[in-house]
Amino acid sequence: MDEKPINPTGPKRSSAGMHGITESARYSMAEMGPKRSLQTLLKMNHVDGFDCPSCAWGDPDPDHRKIAEFCENGAKAVAWEATRKRVDAAFFAEHSVAALRERDGHWLESQGRLAQPMHLAEGATHYAPISWDDALALTADRLRGLADPNRAVFYTSGRTSNEAAFLYQLLARRFGTNNLPDCSNMCHESSGAALNETIGVGKGLIAYADITDYADLIIVVGQNPGTCHPRMLTALEQAKRRGARIIAANPLPEAGFGRFHNPQNARGLVGSGTQLADRHLPVRINGDLALFAGLNRALIDREDERPGSVLDHEFIDRYCEGFEAAAAAWRALDWSRIETMAGLSRRLIEDCAADVLAVDRVVVCWAMGLTQHRNAVATVREIVNFLLLRGNIGRPGAGPAPIRGHSNVQGDRTMGIWEKMPDTFLDKLRDEFGFDPPRSHGLDSVDSIKAMRDGEVDVFLGLGGNFASASPDTEVTEAALANCALTVHVATKLNRSHLCHGTEALLLPCLGRTERDQQASGEQFVTVEDTMAMVHSSRGRLLPGSRQLRSEVAIVAGLGHALFGDDLGWRDMRDDYAVIRRHIEHVVPGFHAFEQRIRQPGGFMLPRPPRDSRTFPTATGRARFTVNPPTVPDVPPGHLLLTTVRSHDQFNTTVYGLDDRYRGIKGGRRVVFLNQDDLRDLHLHDGDLVDLVSVHPDGERRAPGFRAVRYPTPRGCAAAYYPETNVLVALDSTAETSNTPTSKSIVIRVERDDRA
Repeated sequence: MDEKPINPTGPKRSSAGMHGITESARYSMAEMGPKRSLQTLLKMNHVDGFDCPSCAWGDPDPDHRKIAEFCENGAKAVAWEATRKRVDAAFFAEHSVAALRERDGHWLESQGRLAQPMHLAEGATHYAPISWDDALALTADRLRGLADPNRAVFYTSGRTSNEAAFLYQLLARRFGTNNLPDCSNMCHESSGAALNETIGVGKGLIAYADITDYADLIIVVGQNPGTCHPRMLTALEQAKRRGARIIAANPLPEAGFGRFHNPQNARGLVGSGTQLADRHLPVRINGDLALFAGLNRALIDREDERPGSVLDHEFIDRYCEGFEAAAAAWRALDWSRIETMAGLSRRLIEDCAADVLAVDRVVVCWAMGLTQHRNAVATVREIVNFLLLRGNIGRPGAGPAPIRGHSNVQGDRTMGIWEKMPDTFLDKLRDEFGFDPPRSHGLDSVDSIKAMRDGEVDVFLGLGGNFASASPDTEVTEAALANCALTVHVATKLNRSHLCHGTEALLLPCLGRTERDQQASGEQFVTVEDTMAMVHSSRGRLLPGSRQLRSEVAIVAGLGHALFGDDLGWRDMRDDYAVIRRHIEHVVPGFHAFEQRIRQPGGFMLPRPPRDSRTFPTATGRARFTVNPPTVPDVPPGHLLLTTVRSHDQFNTTVYGLDDRYRGIKGGRRVVFLNQDDLRDLHLHDGDLVDLVSVHPDGERRAPGFRAVRYPTPRGCAAAYYPETNVLVALDSTAETSNTPTSKSIVIRVERDDRA
């Protein structure tokens, strides 16, 4: 329960501006000081600098980048990593694991950078120092002692570089398992599943210029760019000033859809800014499938009224299949059910269809507001249907755009971090390294938790991330980690996962993206892939925060050598990352002449056949229309549907501060945003202390001590911050096909807290 008052002031109607500048400066100066702030911030997202460790939004062409090519939350992410604070042996001697468990995640990560390897021995109460050689030998010994390689899990965070990710999947498969869960399993897995099925490529199809220079209409749905991808606002502003229209479909009114005060120019700082969204659709939580089904019904109706004037029949006939079945399903839809499910009137949906018909080129952007529902895959398929109807795939300014969160989560998947990599990839890995990788599919994130819970996994290795806080069903996940014999975390900072340890535990401190990476062959750089499939280099500028830090590549290669000797050339790959890139060039499609192309300013774009040539690598060679009957969760009387959201002072599970100025919240995070009519019906008042109780077939889960905050959410809908509400998400409550946790549609009761 928060000790400070929440003091809600209501949602803001504008974003960025001078306040963004002052917040960036305040946080950066407090964590890094003036010299380090200048050293880092002025090199972030530049061709001779390092990639932002926050979101995966793309960069402008090198000739069009600003001196300060970062946003407020990017500055906070860098300051969080480049802080001058250190967590060393003295810190762990002072704080027992039990005492640290009583602290929240914000406090833990605020203590500073991990400075040396630490070991928690069986039965010990405190982490204690351990040498690198002993730490790697211990890990290798425990892995070699497993009865089956599949009793180990190799988890990866989306901040891991391409080089480290490729090496990590190589390590896991050389060991004999495809247990390679990653954060994609918990965010955009639904996007990849739907896109692979319908267009044959599990990535978005847009480039940066499609937004800024070509799109006539940009629909942003289930995404809050002002907080989660703030640099996207600059691209949207460019599109607006060129004449594009923007539709925002989101249950909550977000500041990023209002007036954008671009801090890069005088108009943004002292003028009225740019109104970004032309239309806001306050869609009900999980109403997006019904919304796009309604849009498609409206387009079909108008085509029936004026045959040949609405749909792109030439595109449909030449490139697509399944149109007739989909069209019949849309004609059979009942408008009253669409209105109820979407929470929007038929008139409003048809007005949006008119916006679509008034333009030629449409981009649809989305994020986790779409992907973490039971029907998430069907929703993304319906968006693809919407784009196919008017030929909005495979031409400039048009296409699907899943906006990825973590800075290299897309690159990790490209490098082979997936439990279901196809045989074509595994064959190339075999041919390159001379061993036959395992072929049976491994465990994703949810199934890894179940396996650990059930005693089927003994060793958990985490390359970055905060697995315990990012995963659903918090108590079950923490107990599952504790059920392991050994947990190993490669990390920059202390977090909750490190305290939910196995019988033994290791913390292995790694370099951050801001730091210089010096190996035997000289200073190294790494590469990343952004949400637009651009691959570019990243080179840290700061001296390492501790002499005992090692790069992720060096740690993975060191473990490979400890396990297998130098059978695959682990030492050479550690000493010179160009060796890894040569292997990537031979194994991963699209990386020909990798070393030469990556040295081009701005890097290079990976091929995506539907975008490049309207070639669809599906089973039939055609883009697929699909039938997706609209569905919504069953919400019993007296219950609400809860979605989880980020505060503006947060990136994923990392909390930079306890304010959310865009939503008017100060000094606390345990708040639940409720419609005023729902407050009245529940006999509650603004500021009351309540418990949130989720309802699942296997029982209820309770998150106590939340402040009720009156907010303009759709009727019957509530919102609260994660990871505090991850405890409410049942492990078995996942999206169909993708197995992604349903964190955005949780059926809850709101009960008055007895402590009030």
